[in-house]
Amino acid sequence: MRVLIVRIGAMGDVLHAMPAVAALRERHPDWFIGWAIEPKWSDLLQIAGDPEDLSQGVGFAARALVDRWYSVPAGAWKRSPLARGTLRDIRALRRVLQAERFDVCVDMQGSIKSAVVGRMAKAGELVGMEEPRERVARLLYGKRVGLTASHVIEQGCELLGGAVGETLTPVRVPLPMDATFERWADGVVGHERFCLCSPGAGWGAKGWPAERFGKVAAELGRAGIRTVVNATIHGSREAGRVVEKSEGFARLVPCRVGQLIALTRRAAVVIAGDTGPLHLAAALERPVVGIFGPTDPARNGPYSTPQRVLRDATSQTSHKRVHEPEAGMLKIGVEDVVAAAREMVS
Repeated sequence: MRVLIVRIGAMGDVLHAMPAVAALRERHPDWFIGWAIEPKWSDLLQIAGDPEDLSQGVGFAARALVDRWYSVPAGAWKRSPLARGTLRDIRALRRVLQAERFDVCVDMQGSIKSAVVGRMAKAGELVGMEEPRERVARLLYGKRVGLTASHVIEQGCELLGGAVGETLTPVRVPLPMDATFERWADGVVGHERFCLCSPGAGWGAKGWPAERFGKVAAELGRAGIRTVVNATIHGSREAGRVVEKSEGFARLVPCRVGQLIALTRRAAVVIAGDTGPLHLAAALERPVVGIFGPTDPARNGPYSTPQRVLRDATSQTSHKRVHEPEAGMLKIGVEDVVAAAREMVS
């Protein structure tokens, strides 16, 4: 079988899809599995032929999650949809996907753009969710799978299993271990015991105030646990604000995805909202403190890792892209997060 996975982004969503793909790989190591993804998230995927896995002492090829990934720079395409380069890239992607002759393509994103990418592949069958995130996408599917599980990781297993006619259960995901990034992380933190803090959020309603993250860092610092604040290589206003309010106990470490993987491996605890870095920590089985508000941790929460999830009883589940923090999140105090973090560290 030749299977194409379409899950373009973002980080947390890609990580949520990976346990299902790992289950398929474990059951069928001889199948060809491709993945269509935004290039900036491709460092999350363990590809056949990657360098030696330092953590296991075996080559990636024997444990590869996918055989090949296909670049879908959807963000760049959206910014310049009619540019000559965009149209050229889309045509090139279509040629490459069709040349692979996939037996089945599974849209694990459920958006119009991901369904269109799936159709471009002209696989034997295009499979998607019965109720995708963008309902129009279902019109492009040849087969639709109803989902009954609560957590999105288990839903991914339902969808992928339904696509290939099997029952799948989540499997721990092997994440790449790049020797260069590992040396970089050793140079950044050495043997220091630290908290990794990620104040970013996909949209404003999911964001806990940066000033409170800073106060958490100050309290943990007085207890002997310094904080490393994650930011993109371009930096972020929220991350800088955390450092400003930390009383000198936090430092900013901008990093790429591969570097973030190496850094997260070394963290004593990771504190974040419902964001990619939180789910990366869960995939690496690091202790986490999740701060939730408008998204339901029963569906999106950290999976299969030591955890404390904080969510006020007044929070209402909503995916509206509003700018202000959800009211229930603001009821989660600094002392609540500090207590949870110290419990996870101990």
